[in-house]
Amino acid sequence: MTTDTAPRAPFVRVPRRLDVDHLAPSFSEAMGALDAAATADAERAGVAPAVRELVRLRASQLNGCSYCVDLHSQAALDAGVDAQRLLALPVWRESSFFTAAERAALELAEAVVRLSVAEVPAAVVDGLVAEVGEEAAAAVLALVVTVVAWNGIGATARCWSPARRR
Repeated sequence: MTTDTAPRAPFVRVPRRLDVDHLAPSFSEAMGALDAAATADAERAGVAPAVRELVRLRASQLNGCSYCVDLHSQAALDAGVDAQRLLALPVWRESSFFTAAERAALELAEAVVRLSVAEVPAAVVDGLVAEVGEEAAAAVLALVVTVVAWNGIGATARCWSPARRR
């Protein structure tokens, strides 16, 4: 086994475009309140923290928000999602690592993210309701809509930067 002794190139700094928190503080505060409400409803409805973070992470991957991908990757690990499942998330349909409830929630998340391309099929909503019930399905929808809004802010304004943990 060889070790990599080559010097590491410095990481590229991605510049901030707009400091939304500073420039639109009322909006930023409202987004925080929306996120807290969606999270509280998910907890009340019994949506597992792992499901919550997998849904947020998958939407963030599709929307290209690096800050949210970093945030929800760590939150998923903290919620007990192991690294193998985390790495398989982009190919969850081809993986046997996800439960039926997780798959139904991920299906809804992807359909909502792609809403500009096609409507969310009734079968997707019905499938989630069949797996988790109406209350939890509504809570998952609230989580997805909220993270999609966060992704729009983060990917457009680049107002937050993920921090290296090592």
